[in-house]
Amino acid sequence: MTPDAPDRPTPASQPIATPLTRAAIFLVVTINPGEAPSVAVRSLCTDLPALVRTAGFRDLEGHLSCVMGFGSDAWDRLFGDGPRPAELHPFREFHAENRHAIATPGDILFHIRAERMDLCFELGSLIMASLGDAVAVADEVQGFQYFDNRDLLGFVDGTENPEGQDAVDAVLIGDEDPEFAGGSYVIIQKYLHDMAGWNALATEMQERIIGRTKLANADLDAAVKPTSAHNALTIIVENGVEVKIVRCNMPFGQPGQGEFGTFFIGYSKSPHTIEQMLENMFVGRPPGNYDRLLDFSRAVTGNLFFVPAASLLDSLAAPPIETTPEAPVVVDAAPTPSPVRDGSLAIGSLKGNPQ
Repeated sequence: MTPDAPDRPTPASQPIATPLTRAAIFLVVTINPGEAPSVAVRSLCTDLPALVRTAGFRDLEGHLSCVMGFGSDAWDRLFGDGPRPAELHPFREFHAENRHAIATPGDILFHIRAERMDLCFELGSLIMASLGDAVAVADEVQGFQYFDNRDLLGFVDGTENPEGQDAVDAVLIGDEDPEFAGGSYVIIQKYLHDMAGWNALATEMQERIIGRTKLANADLDAAVKPTSAHNALTIIVENGVEVKIVRCNMPFGQPGQGEFGTFFIGYSKSPHTIEQMLENMFVGRPPGNYDRLLDFSRAVTGNLFFVPAASLLDSLAAPPIETTPEAPVVVDAAPTPSPVRDGSLAIGSLKGNPQ
């Protein structure tokens, strides 16, 4: 009897399922044309952990970390025609009436987190210095913790996040795509809020839109919570089991510019889960029963990225595999005369044709 083969260990992931921090930078870049920029990006795949250590050594209790993810087009450009993550694709847009989940440019995401903004800033500076003119910045947002993890609308954000092993199980790819086990998908959106309109609402109306009480952060009773409540439309159930994601949302803004926003960032083992949430919010469940929060919040960016396991990220520094077709073998049907011996070995050139 042949013993069963041992389970293949899950590769070490990037630091995804980690506790919320006080500060974050969300840096999205596009890769400039040419091969040299691609080489610079692939080199950073190997160099990134060293940059994190360099900046993080300034305060070991600052819990500095960075997650690096790749968009669909960038993956194909950087890593050739080899295997690709099964569910990696461009960001799916959703549009209904004046509600629009838009797709915006973005090849690479750097999700930088720490307890101190100066650590995030230092690492972001090192990353951009390493990449130089290989990339252009598509979007950069500095997020901050707002009181007891509240958003600028005044409600606690991330209440439903799983913890511990449940969080790991929610975000990491497993046997469903074994070649990319230990990886994850992340969807990001930047929302801008109409604070004047929101603050004009009574607290009770705000609570019905969110689905939770504002002060105590308690879920509204099902008898009074509308089916269009934000936390009702973002519950996804498959085969009788709720499918969780990990949110790492952060407030951001510039009061002097009248900018008040929430940076949504959600990790999941499948992008389908978050895409279903967005469809429920923007289109409605059923259609028309949409998230009333969108009457006061507008999405201005949208991207989907694949986050490879840490070990895979390190190996991606190698250039993409390209297959060169073999030269056809030409068979001459006519007999050829015996060559005249000139004293050489008659082996011919050992070099292939120039490519």
